[in-house]
Amino acid sequence: MHVVVCMKQVPDTTNVRINPETNTLMREGVESIINPFDEYAPEEALRLKDSCGARVTVVTMGPPQAAVVIREALARGADDGALVSSRAFGGADTLATSYTLSMAIRKLCGGKTPDLVLFGKQAIDGDTAQVGPGVSEFLEVPLVTYVKSLEVAADGAYRVTTVMDDGEQVVEGRFPAVMTVLKEAAVPRFAPLAGWMAAAKAKIEVLDEKAVDADPIRIGLKGSPTKVVTIFPPPVKGGGEKIDARGDGEKGAKAIAAFLQKKGLVK
Repeated sequence: MHVVVCMKQVPDTTNVRINPETNTLMREGVESIINPFDEYAPEEALRLKDSCGARVTVVTMGPPQAAVVIREALARGADDGALVSSRAFGGADTLATSYTLSMAIRKLCGGKTPDLVLFGKQAIDGDTAQVGPGVSEFLEVPLVTYVKSLEVAADGAYRVTTVMDDGEQVVEGRFPAVMTVLKEAAVPRFAPLAGWMAAAKAKIEVLDEKAVDADPIRIGLKGSPTKVVTIFPPPVKGGGEKIDARGDGEKGAKAIAAFLQKKGLVK
C-alpha cells in the first residue's frame, strides 16, 4: 500500500504580507509554519504504516524553505518525500495547485495513482479546502472529506467515519481514494532524536515543472483563473461599552437591561 501525504508550509498568521502588484501572498522572507491542519494527515498515514506496512511519501509545494515540512515528516517516520518547487509555480490558485500536485504525485508513483492520498482539511492561509478535492478530480479517484476515523481491510476496502454539519456519516469504498483528515482522527506523534538525525541527512527530491511534465499554461499565475481584484483590512471594531459589576450581580443585570433599552432591543 502506498500512501501520499500532501502538506503545506504557510506564512505565520501574525506576519502576513501581500504583493501589491499580484495580490498574492509574499512568502519569501516571511516566517513560516507547517499548516496546523496538516499535522494530522501524516499521523494517519504512519498508523497505516504501523498496521499494514504502508509506504508513506510526503509531498509539499512551495519555495526551497518548505523542505522543512518534509524533513519533519521524515523524522516522524515517513519513508520519503519530494518538494515541488519552481518560480513557475508562483502565484498558483487552488486550481493550478491541484493540477501541479496531481502531476507530481503521478510522477512520484511512476505514472500511476497511489492507493491513498491524504490532506489536512484546509490551509489556514486560504481556508478554501479546495486543493484536496481538486487533486481527486485530476487523479480521477473518489474523494472522502472530513475524515474522523479510518479502517482498512486486507482486501483493499476502507471504512471511514466523516463529520458533517448534521452529524457523522459512515462511508465504505475501495482504494484508490483521496481523503481530507480532521484533527479528531489522530494525535501527531513526536519525532525521536534518531529520526531527526536521519531526516537532516536525507536527500529530498526537488521537482520543477519539467520534472512533473506540467503544461506551462496550467501552472502558476497563467493557470490560475482566480483573480483578486482588491485586498483591504477589515474595519477596526470599537471596544464596546464596559460594565464593571464585579461582586454585584444585580447592578450588572440592571446595567445590561438599561443598555438594551437604549438600543431599542427590549422594552
